Amino acid sequence: MRISSIQAFNNGVTGIQRNYSNVTRTQEQISTGKKILTPADDPVASARLLQLSQEKAQYEQYSSNITAAKNSLTQEESILNSVGNVLQRVREIAVQAGDAAQDKTDKAALAKELAEREDELLNLLNSRNARGEYLFSGNLGKNVPFILDPATGEYAYLGDEGQREIQIASSTYLPINDNGKVLFEDVINANRVTTSKTPSASTASISLGLVEDKLAYDSTFPDATLTATDGFGIRFTSPTAYEVFDLAAPAVVLSSGSVDADATTSDVIRYAGVRVSIDGLPATGDSFAVNRNPAVEKRGMLNVVADLRRSLEQAQDSPQGGLVVRDNVAVALTNLDAVLGQVLQGRGEIGARLNVLESTESFNEDVSLINTAVQSDLQDLDYAEALSRLSFESVILEAAQQSYVKIAGLSLFDQL
Repeated sequence: MRISSIQAFNNGVTGIQRNYSNVTRTQEQISTGKKILTPADDPVASARLLQLSQEKAQYEQYSSNITAAKNSLTQEESILNSVGNVLQRVREIAVQAGDAAQDKTDKAALAKELAEREDELLNLLNSRNARGEYLFSGNLGKNVPFILDPATGEYAYLGDEGQREIQIASSTYLPINDNGKVLFEDVINANRVTTSKTPSASTASISLGLVEDKLAYDSTFPDATLTATDGFGIRFTSPTAYEVFDLAAPAVVLSSGSVDADATTSDVIRYAGVRVSIDGLPATGDSFAVNRNPAVEKRGMLNVVADLRRSLEQAQDSPQGGLVVRDNVAVALTNLDAVLGQVLQGRGEIGARLNVLESTESFNEDVSLINTAVQSDLQDLDYAEALSRLSFESVILEAAQQSYVKIAGLSLFDQL
């Protein structure tokens, strides 16, 4: 077999270049600490590494979202705690106002404190988060959730009924706020009925209606539309005996009972979950009506406090004035208890969400650790193997270089 000189030279150079390339590649692997330098080195592993890198970025974003959610929910829980404390003080004021020993001046002083507490509650309900968004405005983070209408003296909610959510895992979204309508506006009003007396010469009067038993009330007044006879009546057949009748069919007697003959005491009558008090001494033929009022089925927290404040501001040192304050205090106490229940429920839901964040964060960290281990297995270099391979490839390169020198020195002219 004949091998030309040029072929021998080319073979020698090619071998040296190949061995030099192997040494250079191994040196680069050692310097970078990675065994895959280009996708061509291992296409399957490279594709998997790209996927793991994308998942790593996702879990880093989830971690950031979890931190933001924790901050938002912790802030909301702190605000609700403050709201609860203020409401407890408002309730104490209501109890004090119900004391018959309080005169007009005392009630005016309590009304001033209520005004301060009312402003405090308004500021708490209009709190912002770290991004400057209102916490309790639902999805409308730039809208002030609660405002006072100077014309009516009523508070209005300007947010929506949504919740802002944030993604904390591949298929998990968590609400990071609560809308003020659910927390502070959708509170069942204890005084969701109207009471009236058919004019007569007697001194008897009827108090505000107070719904004590929601189940009994809802089963008696199931209709959503208001009708003139959507209620019941109370008529006295004697100064001490009464009948409860259906306003739609006055001849139908639903219940009956009796009251005492002492005009200085209040007599309580209960029917269909509603409690009313008859004050004074009724006369035979006196008639009272209790009607459902869908327009006031719910009463917001701020308006509950404002109603009590106005009642104390307008209090009069008279028997009738005392009855008005008594009725308004009874309504306020019941509604305040309902509001406090809503606030406590909201705090409970926040606690549940914080627990979800903790467990999800732990799960995400575990997945991230597994992904990091897989990435390391796919791309990290085994230095002991690489250094051994470099030594071996260096020996091969030196041998190739030395053999090339010897082959390059051969010539037929040396034999002539």
